[in-house]
Amino acid sequence: MGPGRERLPEDPHPEDFFCGGHAQLPDGRLLIAGGTARYEVLDDKVKRAGGGMRVKNENPDKPLKLKKGTVFRSPSGVEYAAKFDVTVPKAKREFEVDYFKSGQMKPWKTKVTAAEQRVFVEALNDGPDAVATDAAQYEIVGLKGKAADNSYGLAEKITMDKQDFQGIRAAYEFDPTAEKYIPVDPMKEARWYPTLVGLEDGKVLAVSGLDDVGAILPGDNEVYDPKTKKWTKGPFHYFPTYPALFLTKGGKLFYPGANAGYGPADKGREPGIWDLKKNTFTKVPGLTDTDELETAASLLLPPVQDQKVMVLGGGGVGESKKSTARTAVIDLKQESPAFTAGPDLPQGTRYLNSVIMPDDTVFTSGGSEDYRGRGNSNILKAQSYDPKSNTFKEAAEPTVGRNYHSEALLLPDGRVATFGSDSLYGDKDNTKLGKFEQRMEVYTPPALHRGKDRRPVIGEGPEAVERGATVTFETADADRIATARLMRPSAVTHTTDVEQRSIELGLKKGSGEVSVSVPDDATLVPPGWYMLFVTDTDGIPSEAKWVKAS
Repeated sequence: MGPGRERLPEDPHPEDFFCGGHAQLPDGRLLIAGGTARYEVLDDKVKRAGGGMRVKNENPDKPLKLKKGTVFRSPSGVEYAAKFDVTVPKAKREFEVDYFKSGQMKPWKTKVTAAEQRVFVEALNDGPDAVATDAAQYEIVGLKGKAADNSYGLAEKITMDKQDFQGIRAAYEFDPTAEKYIPVDPMKEARWYPTLVGLEDGKVLAVSGLDDVGAILPGDNEVYDPKTKKWTKGPFHYFPTYPALFLTKGGKLFYPGANAGYGPADKGREPGIWDLKKNTFTKVPGLTDTDELETAASLLLPPVQDQKVMVLGGGGVGESKKSTARTAVIDLKQESPAFTAGPDLPQGTRYLNSVIMPDDTVFTSGGSEDYRGRGNSNILKAQSYDPKSNTFKEAAEPTVGRNYHSEALLLPDGRVATFGSDSLYGDKDNTKLGKFEQRMEVYTPPALHRGKDRRPVIGEGPEAVERGATVTFETADADRIATARLMRPSAVTHTTDVEQRSIELGLKKGSGEVSVSVPDDATLVPPGWYMLFVTDTDGIPSEAKWVKAS
């Protein structure tokens, strides 16, 4: 919803964006990539054997296009149907040319490398008879001639095991002015639960996710260029799904270990610094409860120039009952950064929402002690964290529980919106299924109560600001303005918000005006739209003025 709007966009979703990734683009559009091709089927609900089929095309002259429902036949005659359309590119043809010593060319050799694409297949009949535990080659039923000779399927196994969510390759830019989804080049890899993180040049890195057959990607990452609307190969590195990745000064990404969802417990869970140019990952020490980082909250503490990252709470992998009250902070400016302990949360907390405020505090709320609020474990508490004193202070309690699939974000008027929640059960004894929470709540910080009639006001001034420049805004409140911040709008999902950051601006007061200076560093101020807030000496913030930084 754009600034000042009171309704949602009317353009229907062109894809199922459930559990896709999101990132703010330099021009104010929102990049959406990935989503859901197929929903999970739990063990006890699986009726037909299924699994991933690698479809091979050895024809270098044309791609192979198969429709949903195409049948693959095993060596023993068992048949399986493709659940989606699939297109396999042309095979790669190379000519190997060599010469005799006399200089005469030898007869050339042709080398053909088969192209491959994956598709999920399911047995035509119910029951375990279609289970295949050994790797095999499968005939594609209905193909004739050259297509039949050059095309086949390969499957490692087809089972009655739980069938995980499956991702999509689709990507779109959402235009908030036209309220339209604009299709762009699809990703090479299908992704479900990916993280999209903006880089200093305005490009976006897509990381992790479940692929088109429900397997976690082994490290195939890719980069989106908003100028060309295309994706290119990114540095290879494995992460669990929805990893929290923060752009730091100098352009490296910091991974605090926080993530949301899928992946083995012993892989990709340790925090560290990822150098994208060298593709090296340097682990950092000091964090406790590293086996309880799934569903943890994390953020770049304000202001971003301090280069401190905080981790709050978290739980064990998967449906674990474990949760931790641990918080920790790392100072990335140190020569050898290491986490140090912060103040504990009131109790073990998964799914905690954390929002940076204009006065450099962090508002945290909600969460649950157990997986998806199991056992009526939603936490109806909120706190305000002060990075300067490294302490929590109680805040007004929410009335609605928030766990899995809940979010919170800063509004341009200085309040915080909280929404969503997806409890596994609807009662303490875990006998009734939960329902998705559709109520929203809005938190008003104390400063807005005590200063509702004396908020500083930002007047006329430029809409565009350049890094390294100083710009001036009219205001009748110059004398009492104490701080100015650029605050990037959120793109939060699953307790993971890699967009939010608060940038300290240089401040100079004049008669009826204030001038603010923007840092000349794209790794601190990535290109895009920001909310400009000023706060007075009593901690009372203005409403935001939207400005575009470049």
